[in-house]
Amino acid sequence: MATPAPVPVPDAEPSACPPDMKLVEGEYCTEVEHKCKKQWFDKSNKKEVCEEFEPWSKCVGKKVKKRYCVDTYEWPNQKGVRPEVMNRFHQAQIKCASVGKRMCTESEWNFACEGPEMKPFPHGYVRDAAKCNGDHLWDGPNMKKVAARDPGELARLWKGVPSGSQPSCISDFGVADMPANTDEVVASEQPKGSRRAHFDSVHTGGPWYKGVRNQCRPKVYTHDEDFYYYFLSFRCCAEADGKPTDPRTPWQVRDKWTIEKVEKRAGFTIAEMQKKLELKKQGQCTCAEKDILCKTMCGTLLGPGAVDAKH
Repeated sequence: MATPAPVPVPDAEPSACPPDMKLVEGEYCTEVEHKCKKQWFDKSNKKEVCEEFEPWSKCVGKKVKKRYCVDTYEWPNQKGVRPEVMNRFHQAQIKCASVGKRMCTESEWNFACEGPEMKPFPHGYVRDAAKCNGDHLWDGPNMKKVAARDPGELARLWKGVPSGSQPSCISDFGVADMPANTDEVVASEQPKGSRRAHFDSVHTGGPWYKGVRNQCRPKVYTHDEDFYYYFLSFRCCAEADGKPTDPRTPWQVRDKWTIEKVEKRAGFTIAEMQKKLELKKQGQCTCAEKDILCKTMCGTLLGPGAVDAKH
């Protein structure tokens, strides 16, 4: 009796996003209403910090369909590795472009953080600095040393934790470490001429300090594209389903920038960054002690004395 022919197994459905990214899909609300139930005022930062919201979210803006990919972790997007800080906006952009991605926009970051239920925190309606690393005391940075990228000062100021080490700081889309820990920079979507339309660079999430809201929606619009800081990181986004990704931001597309103009602002090209990434894979991305640009590209500005935060 003849052996029956094997039944062909259909190919697995191709993933909408690369393995190191998460798919974010659904209806994004442009303006969400939350009601704070318990709050306190931080004198040093002059901000009302909401500790607990009423357990509901209301869309009071427009709903926009979105489908895109977002890095699971902050750059370099590797679990167990510290998020990289001290990049200027255009440097972060070229790093994303070097791996075929782009800067996330502010609404993309919001949606990936709050999930389809539009929650103020990725884990719900109650602020928890132990779930998403925060509430550390201010430690008085020496701004001259920070500006000079002094490795010892950057190590002293470090209060972050490695990517993926906060199992409860994950959004409903599976994106990790979005508010608190390190602050993140995203691309502006503010309309030209609006009161917030100053810079392409927008900060979101909030850093590891006390007196910071550390929510999904709040943004800081006051830092220009040349700003860098010891708690400022970024992550990348891309189009889903293998569609081509334009590495330029919405503002740059509007103003007809070329990627070469971005490279000039960054101080290095996509090709040069790709070479550094290959050296990093081989453990050979080494730089002279005072070569700041090389260290920025390699992500090695943080001094060896840095100690991860604990709660």
